[in-house]
Amino acid sequence: MLALFQFAMNRIDWQAKAAIDAIFGEEPGRAWVPALWMLALAIFAFATRVASRWFLFNAGRDVEYELHAAILDQLHKLGTNFYRRMGAGEIMSRATSDLQQVRLLYGFGVLNLVNVVFALASALQVMVSISWRLTLAVLLTMPVLALVSRGFSRGLYTRMRRNQAALGKLTGIVQSNLAGIRVIRSFGVEEVQRARFEEANRAYLEANLSLARLRGLVGPLMGAVSALGILIFFWYGSALLLRGPEAGGLTAGGFFAFWLALARMTWPFLALGLSLSVLQRGRASFARVKEILDAEPEVVGGRLPPPPALEGALSVRGLSFSHEGRRVLDDVSFELPAGGSLAIVGRTGAGKSTLARLLARLLPTPPGTVFIDGIDICDLPLTTVRSAIGYAQQDAFLFSTTVARNIGLALPDPESPEAFERIRQGAQEAQVLEEVLTLPQQFDTVVGERGVQLSGGQKQRIALARALVWGPKILILDDPLSAVDARTEAAILDAIERQARRCTLLLITHRVAAAARCDSILVLDEGRVVERGTHEELLRAGGLYATFAEEQQRESELQALAEQERPRGAATR
Repeated sequence: MLALFQFAMNRIDWQAKAAIDAIFGEEPGRAWVPALWMLALAIFAFATRVASRWFLFNAGRDVEYELHAAILDQLHKLGTNFYRRMGAGEIMSRATSDLQQVRLLYGFGVLNLVNVVFALASALQVMVSISWRLTLAVLLTMPVLALVSRGFSRGLYTRMRRNQAALGKLTGIVQSNLAGIRVIRSFGVEEVQRARFEEANRAYLEANLSLARLRGLVGPLMGAVSALGILIFFWYGSALLLRGPEAGGLTAGGFFAFWLALARMTWPFLALGLSLSVLQRGRASFARVKEILDAEPEVVGGRLPPPPALEGALSVRGLSFSHEGRRVLDDVSFELPAGGSLAIVGRTGAGKSTLARLLARLLPTPPGTVFIDGIDICDLPLTTVRSAIGYAQQDAFLFSTTVARNIGLALPDPESPEAFERIRQGAQEAQVLEEVLTLPQQFDTVVGERGVQLSGGQKQRIALARALVWGPKILILDDPLSAVDARTEAAILDAIERQARRCTLLLITHRVAAAARCDSILVLDEGRVVERGTHEELLRAGGLYATFAEEQQRESELQALAEQERPRGAATR
C-alpha cells in the first residue's frame, strides 16, 4: 500500500511539473489536463495511505495480541525459581507497558521506516530526473543525518531499558502494598512503605527525565540537518532556475516538482527522530519481554500419548529431592492403590508440602520415581498429570471473582444449573455453605483480591470445596483443616471420607484425628520415612506418631479445661 501511495505521489510531482510548465509556456490552456490528473492521483493516494495505516497499525495490534497470549502461556509453564527471580510487579510491567512499546514499534515504527524507504526511492526518481547536480547538493546532508541517528541510537536504547526497569520496580512496590494492605495497617508501617514507594518513584522520575532530555534533542537536530538541505535547495535551485533550461538550468515546473519531491522526502526524515525513539523503546521493551518468553520451564511434559483413562493408583519409588543444596526428601517410597487413602504426617519442615508439589508436577520430579497406574509421570503430558491430580494447597488462593466461580474453577461451564448444584454441594461438604448464604450476593459475591473479603477459615474451606467439586482421580489435600475448629473439622473429615470412596486420597496433615481416618499413614521426619502403618499400629509402636497423638490429646484436654474455667471466671467477676 505504501508503494502505491508513493507511486501516486511520484506521478503527482510529474503532473505538477507539466501543469506549471504549461502555464508558463506556450499552451496555458492545457494546464487543466495535468491538474485533473493531480486530483485523481491525490484521491488515490489518500485511499492507499489510509489503507496502509489501517494495515500496519492493525499488524501492531495483532503482534500485541499474540504476545499477550504467548506471555500468559509461558507464565503457566514457568516454575517457582523464575517467580523468585522476577516479582509480580515486574512481570505486570513487562506484560503491559513493555508490550505497548512493542506494539508502537510494529505499528508506527514500521510504518514510518517503510515509508522512508519508498519515499526515498520515489522522490529520488523525480529529483535525479530533473537535475542530478541539485540532487547531489541536497543529499550532502544525508551522512550528517546518519551520524546523528547512530549517535543517539545507543543512548536511547540504554535509557529506555533503565526507564522500563524503574517502572517495573515501582509497579512491584504498588502490587506488594495492595496484596499486603492488611499487614501494613496492622503494623502501622504506612510511612515506611511510603518511603519505599517515594524512593522508587523518584528513581522512575529521574529515568523518565533522562530519557525525555535525550529524546528532546533528537527531533530538533534531525530538523536542523533537514533544514540545511532545504537551504541548499533554495540557494542552488534558484540559481539553476534563473539560468533557465537552455543553459542547463531548471524550468519553473521542474523547480516546483523538485521542491515537492524534496518535501516529500524531508518529512519522513524529520519524523525519523521520533521513529528512532520508537524503535529503540520498542527494542528495549521487546528484549525485556523476550526474557520471559525465553525462560526455560523447570517442569516439562513427557512425549507419551495420554492414556484413555487413569485409575489413580499411585506409586513412589526412592524419591529424593534437593533444593538450594539442602536435601528436602530422602529415598521416599510408598504404594497407594486406586481408591485408597494415605495420610502423611510430620513436623513443620519435614518435606510434606514438597512431596505434594512433586506428585502434582509443580516441581521438577526426578524421572523413574513417581508412577500413576504404573506409568512414569515424567513420560506423560503435563495436562494429563495435572488433570488427574487435584491439589488443594495449604495456602488457599482465591481469585478476584465470585464465590461460585472460585469453587467451580475446574468445571467446564460454572454458570450452568448442573454446575451450580455441584458447587453448592461442594460448599456444603466443606462446611462453608451457611456462611456463603449470609454474604450480600451469596454465591455471586465477589471475594476481592486473593479473597480479601473473607476470613482465613472461609478462604481455606472455599479452596477445599473447589478441590471436592473437581473430582479428580487423585486428590491431594495439603493441611486443609488448619484454620477450622474441632466441630467443623469433624464434619469436613466426614465429607473427605466420602470423597475418598470416589478417588485416591492423599491427605497431608499435622492432626492425628484426621490421619486416623485414612487406610494407612506415613510419618516423615527431616525428609525421610520413619514410620508407616495404620493409626492403631503406629500408636502401639510408640514412635513419633504416638508422640504427636499424646501432644495433641494434652492440647485438647487443656483447651477443654480452659473452656470450662471461662464461665466460672466470668461469674466471679
